[in-house]
Amino acid sequence: MVPSREALLGPGTTAIRCPKKLQNQNYKGHGLSKGKEREQRASIRFKTTLMNTLMDVLRHRPGWVEVKDEGEWDFYWCDVSWLRENFDHTYMDEHVRISHFRNHYELTRKNYMVKNLKRFRKQLEREAGKLEAAKCDFFPKTFEMPCEYHLFVEEFRKNPGITWIMKPVARSQGKGIFLFRRLKDIVDWRKDTRSSDDQKDDIPVENYVAQRYIENPYLIGGRKFDLRVYVLVMSYIPLRAWLYRDGFARFSNTRFTLNSIDDQYVHLTNVAVQKTSPDYHPKKLHPTVGPLCIHSPENGSLSVTPWPWDAHMGCKWTLQRFRQYLASKHGPEAVETLFRDIDNIFVKSLQSVQKVIISDKHCFELYGYDILIDQDLKPWLLEVNASPSLTASSQEDYELKTCLLEDTLHVVDMEARSLRADSPCW
Repeated sequence: MVPSREALLGPGTTAIRCPKKLQNQNYKGHGLSKGKEREQRASIRFKTTLMNTLMDVLRHRPGWVEVKDEGEWDFYWCDVSWLRENFDHTYMDEHVRISHFRNHYELTRKNYMVKNLKRFRKQLEREAGKLEAAKCDFFPKTFEMPCEYHLFVEEFRKNPGITWIMKPVARSQGKGIFLFRRLKDIVDWRKDTRSSDDQKDDIPVENYVAQRYIENPYLIGGRKFDLRVYVLVMSYIPLRAWLYRDGFARFSNTRFTLNSIDDQYVHLTNVAVQKTSPDYHPKKLHPTVGPLCIHSPENGSLSVTPWPWDAHMGCKWTLQRFRQYLASKHGPEAVETLFRDIDNIFVKSLQSVQKVIISDKHCFELYGYDILIDQDLKPWLLEVNASPSLTASSQEDYELKTCLLEDTLHVVDMEARSLRADSPCW
């Protein structure tokens, strides 16, 4: 994990936390140690419910001890449901850390992300001009449904025949997503969102976003892909973020075509979707061989030798392998420009929520950004995940995520925080 951008924007604010006087039977305290208990405790007590690569990393970290059930903890890699139900009723000592910001959804819910980006773009246009505002033009035209249905219809009729994609705002792993080209394709969906008066109090309407589909994605081996890149945020005020050096490209198993918009294996690159394909065999994944072999001849230039695409090889490339491929096709300057544009996406998206996310000093967050590249090498932000999958689909994937988590814990640096917490006050 290396610093990618560190922005010090706006005035400092006081972190939101529960004052000590509210520490009573309604509040659960964590990280509290006194007297001999403090002297005896040299370990970091951690808790998580995720049984994947994360648990392996935490259990093998020197000096870290797992806490189960209702035991007191210093570090909790929690899920967002726990945060929603318990954060406001939990007192945390100075050194305690948890893995989500209180209102992370301002960035990670698809409708809120677009709302904040649109607002930030207007702000930039007022304060810095259209050229600076244009740096936020990295997300497709998007409408929240059903509340912006009529605005969507106006836009739809301006561009007949193009493809749109519908996404539930709060679901993940490709669930509930579908493509369409005709208004009547979503008539049934719109009817389903209209609850009767008797149902309104019991069944909330699930919101979607209707987004213009990128019809010209960059293809490798005829397959669509997107990039998963990790960004760690330690604070929003001031804004401190770290970009992880590596990530991966996720490929579909099926060759891309716009003639079959109902085929999820063509259009959705989520591993959760692709692994249900009859051609996907994770046990036959090979960590070093991909669809393209990239090598350097004696003159130092890169050449590309095609391999027959074999779905048994899995559907991921490391980000480094992807960069090498692009450099061999388009040259290093084009690759540097592309990744500078991707860096801009990270910075601008975080700035767009800087003033709305509660920057509690107990919180950090590891975001999984999903980026699509089009044929013009323009990057598009698809979504930001608050809980990116930490389950490995291959040995190579396991090693990548293990290193990612170890570096994340180095930046969080619970060891130093615990030492400060255990030091006597003079």
